[in-house]
Amino acid sequence: MNLVELHDVEVAYDGYEALRHADLEIASDDFLGVIGPNGGGKTTLVKAILGTVAHTGRIDYAPELYRGKERLIGYMPQQSDFDRAFPISVEEVVLSGLQGRRGFGKRYTGEDRKKASELLEKAGIAEAARHPIGEVSGGQMQRALLCRAVIAEPRLLILDEPANFVDNRFENELYNLLRELNEQMAIVMVSHDVGTITSVVKEIVCVNRQVHRHRSNRLTEEQLRNYDCPIQVVSHGHIPHTVLEHHPGDCCCEHE
Repeated sequence: MNLVELHDVEVAYDGYEALRHADLEIASDDFLGVIGPNGGGKTTLVKAILGTVAHTGRIDYAPELYRGKERLIGYMPQQSDFDRAFPISVEEVVLSGLQGRRGFGKRYTGEDRKKASELLEKAGIAEAARHPIGEVSGGQMQRALLCRAVIAEPRLLILDEPANFVDNRFENELYNLLRELNEQMAIVMVSHDVGTITSVVKEIVCVNRQVHRHRSNRLTEEQLRNYDCPIQVVSHGHIPHTVLEHHPGDCCCEHE
């Protein structure tokens, strides 16, 4: 069963074509790793799925992706997109993930707070629940954002560079948690860390204005070239990677 289907989707910013003729299907048990060069359109693809950017073409959402008027998509943005100067606590950040269900200005129930507490405990930051978000570490904030993304029990979870600002220990814990969550929901994860995510995700999606889905979690350099995805995978140890210079004609615009 497909939860989301993109058909010939295109997105442009001030005349620059960020996504071109994008087709993609996301099934209920998918765990997709989205890779590509900086400025290639990874975040634009996410925004199109979330419905936060104007596009042409068609995006279809399955009825199973709705609870009443609430669309069951959890989203964990890049931490740089979140205003840490806003005067709320870590617990309130997590609870804000229920606003689509509760609405703005409505009080959270005891059950809501219990659920938030359980998620923070599972994420290993229960002790920071009452701390202002401006006073916690980047890793703690990243965990709080993940809890916020899943508290409403989404059918699709989208994560944009979730391993940023976390140490190696929590990175492993994060990926183990995502494997567990994938038993309950589809996951789309944007990452620059090709070597690591290939050991976690089920399939790879290469994005460089066009979208190419690879029906495996293993990619060779030749396949990346065929997909016009200028990332070099260097096999060594845990398979780190480097990013090549842009190919001729690739855009270095900041839009992604």
